[in-house]
Amino acid sequence: MPNPTRKFSKSRRNKRRTHYKATPMQTSVCPQCGATKLSHSACPECGYYNGRKVVASL
Repeated sequence: MPNPTRKFSKSRRNKRRTHYKATPMQTSVCPQCGATKLSHSACPECGYYNGRKVVASL
């Protein structure tokens, strides 16, 4: 199986990788307590998700 004959330069490699970006996590506001929480997850402050208590408070 043939191998590459020349090494790609760092700039050419980095041009290909420009689309690999980290995106920030999506956050939303909890309708029960108003705290900021991750989307599609239970609120860490009050423990509610989708209008129901799913996590016991400490």
